[in-house]
Amino acid sequence: MYRIGVDVGGTFTDFTVTNTATGENRYFKLSSTPADPSVAIVDGIEQVLKTFDIAPADVSYIGHGTTVATNMIIERRGVPTALITTKGFRDVLAIGRQTRPALYDVSITKPDPLVERFRRREINERLNAKGETLKGLDKNELETVLDELSETGIKALSVCFLHSYRNAAHEEEAAQIIAAKLPGVYVSVSSRVLPEFREYERTSTTVLNAYVGPKMADYFDRLEEQLRERGIPVAPMTIHSNGGLLSIETAKRLPVTTCLSGPAAGVIGSAVVGAAAGVGKIVTYDVGGTSTDVSLIVDGRPKFTSSRDVAGYPVKLPMVDIHVIGAGGGSIAHVDDAGALKVGPRSAGALPGPIAYQRGGEEPTLTDANICLNRLNPVALLDGRMPIDRAAAVRAIEDRIGRPLSISGEEAAYGILQVAVANMSRAIRAVTTEQGHDIAEITLFAFGGAGPLHAAEVAREAGIRRILVPQEPGTMCARGALLLDVSLDFVRMQLVEATADGWQQACEALGEMLKEGNAWLEGEKVDADLREFHLAIDAHYAGQTHDIRIPLTGVDSDGLARFLADFAQAHKAGYGYDIPGQSVIIVSCRLQAVGRVPKAITATYSGGESVAAAKSGEREVYYGPQEGWCTTPIFRRSALPVGVDVAGPAIIDEMSSTTVVLAGQTAAIDAFGNIIITN
Repeated sequence: MYRIGVDVGGTFTDFTVTNTATGENRYFKLSSTPADPSVAIVDGIEQVLKTFDIAPADVSYIGHGTTVATNMIIERRGVPTALITTKGFRDVLAIGRQTRPALYDVSITKPDPLVERFRRREINERLNAKGETLKGLDKNELETVLDELSETGIKALSVCFLHSYRNAAHEEEAAQIIAAKLPGVYVSVSSRVLPEFREYERTSTTVLNAYVGPKMADYFDRLEEQLRERGIPVAPMTIHSNGGLLSIETAKRLPVTTCLSGPAAGVIGSAVVGAAAGVGKIVTYDVGGTSTDVSLIVDGRPKFTSSRDVAGYPVKLPMVDIHVIGAGGGSIAHVDDAGALKVGPRSAGALPGPIAYQRGGEEPTLTDANICLNRLNPVALLDGRMPIDRAAAVRAIEDRIGRPLSISGEEAAYGILQVAVANMSRAIRAVTTEQGHDIAEITLFAFGGAGPLHAAEVAREAGIRRILVPQEPGTMCARGALLLDVSLDFVRMQLVEATADGWQQACEALGEMLKEGNAWLEGEKVDADLREFHLAIDAHYAGQTHDIRIPLTGVDSDGLARFLADFAQAHKAGYGYDIPGQSVIIVSCRLQAVGRVPKAITATYSGGESVAAAKSGEREVYYGPQEGWCTTPIFRRSALPVGVDVAGPAIIDEMSSTTVVLAGQTAAIDAFGNIIITN
């Protein structure tokens, strides 16, 4: 049987295929189809099956990461959406928080709310902070509001009542009325999406879920139907932002959870591959066509966050902590009004793409610069499937960058590379040295189509001594889709003091959540012996507003003293002090329900016979004003032997990416098929 992982990027859609009998991986990629990402997925799977001679009936799993929801939010292509909320809270979305991304930059503005004010309507109902009813839901008033909203052409409706995280009765009653009154409208209810306090974030997340819901449901249905028509017997699974897998049905209900789908797969996959290779402290460095994504992994565990912004809108859900900057292979280079060279954040994307790709691109990109410098194959990419027009890239860089700056074309191309490298290095320092980590202890895990191409330069700029490049790094996020577990996060608000009574209340909530998580995994068809449950409590000292998450080994009604000791220790580790005698507030109980999947990574890579046999040719490559153009050997990665050093300068080619090894560096293939580069 075969398992297929898919990652839909802004420029390419990537595929990794694992033969479950042999453990062998195969890789494939083709251009994305931004107008309908499912087209590239289905076309790619058809080509994968044909290329590798796989019968559709032999496919046992398809997992895919997607940026469809994120792009929909960025480009504001969601559906007309309404919000129904408690009287007095109509403008929460517009007011937001008083925090500003740049305190002294008066030009920065907040994005407009995704729900226009005339579609934000109030209902005269009210719960208190304990979830007790102060004023019941007026059904007649709600039906009148629904009639008025229906006339505005809404396709989705979000419901967010005050304190519904403590008592969901009013929201559930409203949802039933909406379903009967407006059967064709997608409904997003805050107590199902995010049953947590903090009104702005809860409302924003619920609205985003509604805003992308109908189109995401159509996308999932279309993808599932097309795969079924081609004889594939399994429904695709979807990666969500915390690095787990969801069924299509769950993803349709909670599409906002897929906002960091593809990048999360890359980070989780990197943790698995790095752990197998004996590397515990990693900074992932994923460079695609549009962005560079970096994330820190310590002791084989990625770092997670409970919230982040998507295009300026807060999403308060558990997700892999990924730092993103607008620097990728398709990032456009230009000279600004002050005469400074800038690279990104605008990207040429898949269409029109870099100039050298011959798809109508007219602005020089980072990829064009690498082609001009001969770091990328100046004739064709993707094993010859994508012809390259190097001359067009050279002319554009000379005309648009070189002449305005009064420098040569090669100097302009190298300048583009150096600006991009500086931006990428700053992103890496933001998650390493700025967080107190010693950069010398960290391995740079380079993947994405353009990651290995720039990794050597970035490592030197950032002070990193070791680089790991996995097999076919341009498809690492697709490979990560094969290394993920099925998982979903559950939360119950408590807001009680950590006394004997408060602890018992929290234990009761955790017990109920275990039953809920077990039922969900049952619905996801996960065998009982493959289920795991990770428990935690968020807490803070009385008077504080920021929480610390304390993992639990299980539900222990006698575990209050241990919890308080663990909290004090965690607070001291994070802030340098604890407060003996100060009351601790249990804010929320959390559960992650996990269904384990097999992750076969074995040290059985054999490679080729010799370095000499792996050499496919030579070409002149530019390494900067000091070294200039150097004759550089080109190697086929699949033909390099295991454990034999290759001295730089050298270029290692494969289907999905190109790895540059600088002078003074050495590269070798390990037993897992990774390239290990050392300074």
